Amino acid sequence: MGGGEEHRDKDEPQEGPAQMYQVSRAIYRELACDIATGRAGHAEVLRACEGAIERLATDRHYFAQPARTLFRDIRGNFPLQSQLRVWVIVRDYVEAAEQVLASLTTRGRDAFGNQLACRATTRRGTPCQRMPVHENGYCPSHQHLVETEELERAAAVAAEAAAPLAIAA
Repeated sequence: MGGGEEHRDKDEPQEGPAQMYQVSRAIYRELACDIATGRAGHAEVLRACEGAIERLATDRHYFAQPARTLFRDIRGNFPLQSQLRVWVIVRDYVEAAEQVLASLTTRGRDAFGNQLACRATTRRGTPCQRMPVHENGYCPSHQHLVETEELERAAAVAAEAAAPLAIAA
């Protein structure tokens, strides 16, 4: 073995990008036998799986329903009788990826091994450099922003619920 190469045991769990790559490929491998739209469909499903898992790893707090989003992106490539199986596979793998990402963030690192930083900006407009609380991505000094986000989210849901009523009137 030369240089600064590290020897890694095959059974040792991987972390970071390699693990996320494995999740997206595992979803694709599970679904590949049911794809009904030919070679282009295979490429589309693979791209969608990789994109969804990458977004989950890089933008987890702003990716509200990753399993549903991925399923909607790929469902057209499968026959109707396979849709339930596709949904279950996507849901289970995305849930497992979310658990892995949650365990990584409790150790102060993102999926790519980078040090986590608070999602807020300081009064001067620079990104906050403090370590975030793993539940929401904000440091203890910026926890008040979580409440603001929740209020904005509730207002958006209320507006969506009122929109069909306004159209019907």
